[in-house]
Parts: sequence; structure tokens; C-alpha cells
Amino acid sequence: MTPLQAGSFLLRPFIAADAPAFAAGVRESMDSVGMWMTWAHAEYSDEQALSWFEWCDASRADGSAHEFGIFLADGVTLVGGGGLNQLNAVNGFCNLGYWVRASAQRQGAAAAAVGALSRYAFEQLNQSRVEIVIAAGNEPSAAVARKAGATHECLARNRLKLRGLCVDAHVFSMIPA
Repeated sequence: MTPLQAGSFLLRPFIAADAPAFAAGVRESMDSVGMWMTWAHAEYSDEQALSWFEWCDASRADGSAHEFGIFLADGVTLVGGGGLNQLNAVNGFCNLGYWVRASAQRQGAAAAAVGALSRYAFEQLNQSRVEIVIAAGNEPSAAVARKAGATHECLARNRLKLRGLCVDAHVFSMIPA
């Protein structure tokens, strides 16, 4: 698959060689990413990253999700991950998610990834709507959605589950221009 250009960043499918950087990125980001991404934990391993990459490949193959690593322009230095999932074929919309490792936050990677992923959703996957659902209190992620041009639609009650508890979440959307 052709990588996606995202400003000074590049999005591409994960490969096995990315596993150590992915796992290290998760572990270094527990204070920011860990509280919002239930899969993230302080002992996240290379093996867990490889298992995730296998899921990503299988999901891309069956069309149920399109997950990417977010890299510097060199395509080697991993700064995070993002993707499109929960594709609704009947109504033509999907969910967009992202995370950026602590050492690369506040450098524009997430907003650039949102732009590239939404274009991919509209142009390659023929989606008519992209949703970004963000747990209430996750202000950095909400700021990314706004910066990327997403429209805040509502605060939906009990929209997400974090560690088994229902939490309210902001629903942002993007539609083709």
C-alpha cells in the first residue's frame, strides 16, 4: 500500500521492525496516552506490538479497519499511530483514532495524521462522514480534532467505556469538502 503523506509526517502500515519503537512509545506515554487508551499499559511488550500489527494487517485485508503508524518523513522514526475503524458500510461512516508518543507530542503529528486519514476515508474508502469520539476530559485530543478542522457535535452520555466504566465523550465529525 502507498504510504500517506501528512505534512512533514508519513503514515504507513506497521512492519515487524517497528515493534520495539511502538512498544517503547507506549511505555513512555503512560501519563498521557495511558489514561485514555485502555490497551496501553506500562509493561507493553514488543510481542504485543507484533500481535497488534498482525491484527492491523488482517483488518486491512478484510476491509474492517485501516491502521497506520505515524512516522517522521523518513518513514522510520515512529511517533505514534492512527487509523480508521468501525466502518459502517450501510451509512458510509467510520471512526478515526490516533495517539502520539510523549516525546513527539505538540509537534503537529496528530493533526497532520487526522487530515491524511480523513482524506483517505473520503477518497479511498468512499466514506461520507468520519467521527472522532473523545472521552470527556481528554482536552489534548479534543484540541487536535479542532485543529484538524473537525466539528464538535455533542457531548454524548455513556458513549465510551474506559476500564469497564461508562464515560461521556465528545463527538466530532468531518465530512468531505
